[in-house]
Amino acid sequence: MKKVKGFPSDGTASAVPDSAVAELRGAVMALARRMRTERGDGALPATKLLVLSRLGRHGPATPGRLAAAERLQPQSLTRTLADLAEQGLIVRTRSTGDRRQQTIAITDAGLAVLHADVADRDAWLAGALEQLNETEAGVLLLAAGLMRRLAEG
Repeated sequence: MKKVKGFPSDGTASAVPDSAVAELRGAVMALARRMRTERGDGALPATKLLVLSRLGRHGPATPGRLAAAERLQPQSLTRTLADLAEQGLIVRTRSTGDRRQQTIAITDAGLAVLHADVADRDAWLAGALEQLNETEAGVLLLAAGLMRRLAEG
């Protein structure tokens, strides 16, 4: 059992059964796998999509900063960045102060690929949500906020 602060509402700590933890983890992982399967044919590999997504959300970054943010080894991004640049999905610029340093930015073409990938998954999810009643959909929306908070915490 895991101790969780704030359960029950009287402020005392309560034990969350391991089975509840396992059920939530399993459900999150199952949904993540399903979302990956709903990507369109010819979709970019996960690492390339991860880089585009990071650049799309947070703006230009150095290769080192990208690697650190995604907990990857900088060397493992070398081929990924070269492929994305070759495809015209990112652009590299050299620092004027230190010519060894480069900044990576997403291009308009990269944004288009990223948006298309997200649209495929959003279309599937919208259809799946239509199968739920209003209360069930509301519970999932509430859970989404809580899961985001857990992920960012």
